[in-house]
Amino acid sequence: MNQIDVSQLKGRRLGRALNKLGLVSKAQVEEAVLRQLELAKSGSKKRLGDIFIESGLVSETQLERAIAGTKGADYLDSLEEVKLTDEIYQLVTAQTARSFRMVPLTWDPSARVLAIAVAGVKGLGEINSIGQMLSCRITASVSSDAQVDGAVKRLFGATSSGQAINAEMTYSDAVTASSGRGESIDLDTLARAASDNSIVQLVNMMVLTAIQERASDIHLEPFEDGFRVRQRIDGVLYEMKGIDTSLASACVSRVKIMAKLNIAERRLPQDGRIELTFAQKPVDMRVSVLPTIYGESVVMRVLDRSNVQLDLANIGLRDDELARVQRIISKPNGVVIVTGPTGSGKTTTLYAALSSLNDIETKLLTAEDPVEYDIAGLIQCQVNLDQELTFAKLLRSFLRQDPDIVLIGEIRDLETAQIAIQASLTGHLVLSTLHTNDAPSSILRLLDLGVESFLLTATLEAVIAQRLVRRICPHCKIEFEPSEAEVMELGLRLSDLAGRKFAKGRGCDRCSSGYRGRRALFEIMAMDDELRELVMQQASTSVLRHESRKRGMRTLRESGMLSIYEGQTTIDEVVRETLEDD
Repeated sequence: MNQIDVSQLKGRRLGRALNKLGLVSKAQVEEAVLRQLELAKSGSKKRLGDIFIESGLVSETQLERAIAGTKGADYLDSLEEVKLTDEIYQLVTAQTARSFRMVPLTWDPSARVLAIAVAGVKGLGEINSIGQMLSCRITASVSSDAQVDGAVKRLFGATSSGQAINAEMTYSDAVTASSGRGESIDLDTLARAASDNSIVQLVNMMVLTAIQERASDIHLEPFEDGFRVRQRIDGVLYEMKGIDTSLASACVSRVKIMAKLNIAERRLPQDGRIELTFAQKPVDMRVSVLPTIYGESVVMRVLDRSNVQLDLANIGLRDDELARVQRIISKPNGVVIVTGPTGSGKTTTLYAALSSLNDIETKLLTAEDPVEYDIAGLIQCQVNLDQELTFAKLLRSFLRQDPDIVLIGEIRDLETAQIAIQASLTGHLVLSTLHTNDAPSSILRLLDLGVESFLLTATLEAVIAQRLVRRICPHCKIEFEPSEAEVMELGLRLSDLAGRKFAKGRGCDRCSSGYRGRRALFEIMAMDDELRELVMQQASTSVLRHESRKRGMRTLRESGMLSIYEGQTTIDEVVRETLEDD
C-alpha cells in the first residue's frame, strides 16, 4: 500500500482514495460503481465500501484508512505507545474518554488544542461535541475500535477513581476567589473560574452522566448549607454526587457560558440553549437560570431529539385508543385538547399527531412556548413575551397564513381560547393543551375561562387526558403477590383479583430503581350530540364522566389497571399518577 500524505486524499471520492493508496485499480473502481448502480436499480442499496470488501479487494482496516483520509484524518495502526501528561488527565476524565470512545494524544495549552484518536471513522462525528464539552479545539485521527478501547482501559482503567471529580481536586486561584455568594465577585475572575479545567471537567461529567442515565432534567440548587445536584429520571428526582458550595458560582457560570448567557447578570432570570451531539445523536439542553437568596438555581432540560416518539403507534395508545385518536384528528375542523400536568407527555402526543398529519397537501402552523423540537414540514413559531408576542397575537397572524391545522402550545386565557374557537369555526383543525386533572374537567376549565357554552359545543371535538407511569425494568422483573393494603389503594379487594398476576422490578445495574422508561395512560373523551347537550345544560364533571364512560371512555385509573395486569407497571405508580374513579 502506498504511503502518501493524508492531504492528498482529503475531499476525494472513496474509489479515488483507494486508488491513490494503491489498493484498487481504476478499472476495479469503475466495476464496483457499476455493480452499485445495478443493485440500486433492483431495489437493493449497498455502500461502495461494502462492495469492495465483499469482492476481497480491500480489508475493513484498509477501507477505514481510506475513508479517514477523505475526511482529512490520519489512521493510527497502534496506540500502545500513548502516554498521558498530568495536564491531559486534568482536562479529560475517564468517563469522557469512555463515553466518546476517544484517546487523548497531545495537549497544547497555549493554543488550547487537544489531539485525539477516535474509534473508527464514525467517531469523527463527535469532534464538535468533544470540543464543546472540553472548551478547546480538537484535531482527530482514527484508529480501530480495539486499539481505542484497549488504550482507554490501559490509560484510565486503573486510575479512573483518581480522575473522578472530588473535593480533593486542585482548583485555580480564580475558582477559589469566585466562591463567594455576594454580587461583588469580579467579572474577569468569574470568567476565568468558569474556564478552569477542573470546573469544565466537573460540569462535563454532570452532563454526560445525566445523558447516559436518560435524565430529562438536571437541577443545580444553591442552599444556605450546600449546593445540591439532582437529575430527574423517568419523572422522579434523584440526588447526584454533591458539589462543594465554594464551586457553585463557577459551575453556574460555566453552564451560562455554554448556553451563551450573560454571566454578569445575576439578579434576573435568564433562558438559553445548549446544543450537543452525544453518541452521534443530537441533544439539545434548554437552560433556565433563576436568582435565589443563596445564589442562582439552574435547571437544564435535556431534549434528546433522537428519542422523541413522532409516531402515534409508538406513544402508548392501545389499538382501540389509536383508532379513536386517528378518527378524531382526521376531522377537517374542530378543537382537540390534550390535558394533563406538566411533564405528562402532552407535547409528545401533539407532535405525534402532527407528524401523522404532516404531508405535502397540508399546511401546519404551531405557536409554542418554547419550541422544544424542530420538526421538518411544520412552520413553528415561538411565543416571546418580552416583545409582547403572545399566543393570541400569533394566532391572529396564523389565520392570514392559509393554514389547515394549527397547534397552540397552551390555552391560558380567554383571548387565546376565543381565537382558537374562531379558527375552528372558520374551517381549521386546532390542537392545544390545558392543565386539568382529567378529560371531563377540561369542559369546566374552559367555561371558567369565560368561553360560551354554545361555542364550546359547536367546536370541541375531543379531550385527551394523559399521565406517564414508569415501566417495570424488563431485566429484573419478577412476579409477586400484593398485600391487602396495596390492593386497597386501588379501591379493590384481594378477592376481586383472583387469578391476576402482578409484577415489580427488584433493581439491577441497568435501572437501580426497578423501573426503566415510561409509558402513557390515556383517557379519551370524544364529544357527541348527547354530551354536547349536557355541556349546554352546564352538567357537572361527574355527570360528564359517567356519560362518557357509558360511551366507551376508559378512565386514567382503568387504563392504569390494564397496564398493571399486563405487567407493564406497578400498583404504586398507578396510584401515584391517577385519581380513583367515582
